[in-house]
Amino acid sequence: MPGRSLVERKRKFLGQLFVVAMGVLVLFLQSRLEEYFLVADVLFTIGLVLVGVATVGRLWCSLYICGYKTYTLISVGPYSVCRNPLYFFSFLGAIGLGLATETLTITVIIIAFFSLYYPFVIRAEEKKLQSVHGEDFKRYADKTPMFWPSFTRLSEPEDYTVQPKRFKKRAFDALWFVWIVGIMELVEALHEYNVIPLYFHLF
Repeated sequence: MPGRSLVERKRKFLGQLFVVAMGVLVLFLQSRLEEYFLVADVLFTIGLVLVGVATVGRLWCSLYICGYKTYTLISVGPYSVCRNPLYFFSFLGAIGLGLATETLTITVIIIAFFSLYYPFVIRAEEKKLQSVHGEDFKRYADKTPMFWPSFTRLSEPEDYTVQPKRFKKRAFDALWFVWIVGIMELVEALHEYNVIPLYFHLF
């Protein structure tokens, strides 16, 4: 589509490429912080908590947005506390996965990637919402934070129509964070049994 930046046109590919690169790195990675058992355990525990929060948060967002994305302006539930709660909870989950590797290096790389990549994604999506909803989106944007939630603004309806078939698919997507932690634990066990070699040692 003419007029869009390279990042906007290739954002899914770039995201998938980053995930694959991180996956390969983690597959052959050992944390130097494992020598400091308490530090490693604290990092993993915090990571697990963030993954849990992210999973519940993404399910909460999916409950409201499934079947309504783009052509219905959602401004209640998680979308009343910020305009991009799905990305916010994904950010928490990604940091959680980084900490679950028991390394600070991977965590910093993930934060840097999100900080550079997702502003382009958010701006592109909000531009589309602005073109579809016009003044309604402008009023919503004026009173609702873009990324960091303000939970004092939370507004939830008594009733809300959910589309179960669409929600079910998104629910499985939200669980990926939990599954990845499980896969990382399996990889760590395979390292201990020398099934997978270790090439990288990071703090």
